[in-house]
Amino acid sequence: MSKRITGKIAYGAVVAVVAGLAFTNAAASGGESSARSKLVLMAPAAPGGGWDGFSREAQQAIKSIGSVNNVQVTNVPGAGGTIGLSQFAQMTGRHDMLMTTGGVMIGATELAKSETTLEDVVPIARLADDYAVLVVPAKSAIKTLDDFVEVWKKDPGGTSISGGSLGSIDHLLTGLVAQKVGIDPAETNYIAYSGGGEALTSMLAGTTAGGMSGYNEVADQIEVGTLRALAISSPERLEGVDVPTFKEQGVDAEMANWRGFAGAPGITEEQEQEFVEIITEFRESEHWQSALERNSWTDNFMVGDEFDQFIDNETAVTAEIVKGLGL
Repeated sequence: MSKRITGKIAYGAVVAVVAGLAFTNAAASGGESSARSKLVLMAPAAPGGGWDGFSREAQQAIKSIGSVNNVQVTNVPGAGGTIGLSQFAQMTGRHDMLMTTGGVMIGATELAKSETTLEDVVPIARLADDYAVLVVPAKSAIKTLDDFVEVWKKDPGGTSISGGSLGSIDHLLTGLVAQKVGIDPAETNYIAYSGGGEALTSMLAGTTAGGMSGYNEVADQIEVGTLRALAISSPERLEGVDVPTFKEQGVDAEMANWRGFAGAPGITEEQEQEFVEIITEFRESEHWQSALERNSWTDNFMVGDEFDQFIDNETAVTAEIVKGLGL
């Protein structure tokens, strides 16, 4: 790993053991259930994180329409979701559980060179995307993306960028943008934090020149004028968000922090279809539509072969970015 990259991630063996036991107990208790009678949504992250919030919004959306008799959320935290993934991939035939997944998991598995990947489970649906934004403190002399790129090119190692954990969308997008503007991604000085609050504090204190973050995590600071947004990673401008995209400013960088669900290996086609039906039903609910707005998520529903191909492409792109970062 590049000496320029600072990681503040703790991988606890105790957490892994406890998570594994909790997961096994949950699996054992659900052996005779069907998805309509009882559904468990496994968030491969600690309570309070993005995947946890996504899972609980889905839980409430399902409850709001009564499409499942009993829906629960269980947390299996650690290592960018790879601990939860490794547990879930062993639950062959588990037909009453869905695992929350997304772009972060692909980055984490690539970074860790994990033997378990999304190829070991059954992709069910992509539901929502959010996008990352490059920001600087409002007091910064950097006013535009062009200004930032100019400073960055002069001193890639000295122009530090804060963001989420190594392998996160923030990290991958930093590498992609660097490559697109002619900077060797391995020379970037990306400083990883375990939480958005730490990254924000670091940037506002002047420890880093800028930050890459999910838009919804810094929207309030942008609106009150604490931070200046330079560019967002969406393919086009988002409705109600006055931030130009990288692409419209001449940098061909686009990346979504997508979220969705996967099923356990070995489920039947009928069980897979039942999951698709449950997700389709709650996606159309008033609660879910409200959740999209509250969380600044973009609806991007995808299932079947299209979703499989999307994951294959995301995996290939992520592998190239990780390689370019020298990791």
